[in-house]
Amino acid sequence: MLNPTRNPTLVRARLERLRPTQLSVGYAEVELKREQWRAMKRRERAAEIARHVFPSVLGPEGAHYIIDHHHLGIALLESGEREVWLAELDDLSWLELPVFWRTMEFRSWTHPYDQRGRRRSYDEMPERLTQLKNDPYRSLAGMVRRAGGFAKEQTAFAEFLWADFFRPQVDAELIGAQPQRATKEAMKLAQSSSARYLPGWSGKSSAGTGPGR
Repeated sequence: MLNPTRNPTLVRARLERLRPTQLSVGYAEVELKREQWRAMKRRERAAEIARHVFPSVLGPEGAHYIIDHHHLGIALLESGEREVWLAELDDLSWLELPVFWRTMEFRSWTHPYDQRGRRRSYDEMPERLTQLKNDPYRSLAGMVRRAGGFAKEQTAFAEFLWADFFRPQVDAELIGAQPQRATKEAMKLAQSSSARYLPGWSGKSSAGTGPGR
């Protein structure tokens, strides 16, 4: 996902000015990170800020576009934090905006799909982290991963792939009303052979290694 084309530069930036590279998050995951943050003491928080460097790209008009940690960024903003460290992986500020976004997608540095899993235009990308929409299926994917339903991988936007897998099979209202039951249902789906194409799949397949085998 990262694959920087130059040595990253560390910079300090205000959270409210960071530009997202996706349209949605799972707000259950944001809330979990907020709870974890509230439980920390001041020294622990300082260490956490220093440890979680946000990978970013310098884009048109000198804006910093983060390519990971969107959930954490929102949680920190909602907790009153103002600044974080960025690892600036590349400077694409000289590109025209349409070329910038095509380059970002080619490098798997953006996910232009909305909270319903629909492809959107680059023009619809939010300008602030607080403008990201809630995708309950992204929340479900996070809950299933934490429950051991699939392994965490470095594949870009892996949880969104899992969210789209669950989308037609688990009721959205169930996720909000009974998250534990929804997670239990999704765990069975995650370990089924129909999910074997997804990153981090840990189930057992009786269907062989692929079509015709």
